[in-house]
Amino acid sequence: MSIEKAKEAFFNAEHYAVIGASTDRAKYGNKVLRWYKDHGLEVIPVHPKESSIEDISTVSEIKQVQKPKSTSVSVITPPKISLPIIKTALQDLHVNAVWLQPGAEDQEVKDWIASTDESIQSKVIYGGPCILVQGESLAKAKGKL
Repeated sequence: MSIEKAKEAFFNAEHYAVIGASTDRAKYGNKVLRWYKDHGLEVIPVHPKESSIEDISTVSEIKQVQKPKSTSVSVITPPKISLPIIKTALQDLHVNAVWLQPGAEDQEVKDWIASTDESIQSKVIYGGPCILVQGESLAKAKGKL
């Protein structure tokens, strides 16, 4: 049930961030970024080295997102990188919600999510759904598209 609540919370955000954004158009970090851009949603790519991706200025880390409480975050990183990112996003910045794209979580990430209280669990989408597959219908249901 928490994942359904997280899907609801995700598109309540006014802004979106993509952690793991890529300049390589073949990579999911770029495809997800373009999905937001193509749907007219305000998005910021997070990348430690690039200054812009797809003609959008980047920030180098999640802590630089200007309005975290009204931002939902797509995470497209290896699981070992994902865990500290989601901890920072949810515990320190209190982002609206986090969507872990397929492959961004492992058992350690899932165990951490399960060990948190409902207020954190209800803000994390994980376990397989991809924004490229489910995002449009969820965004439309929330009046975002």
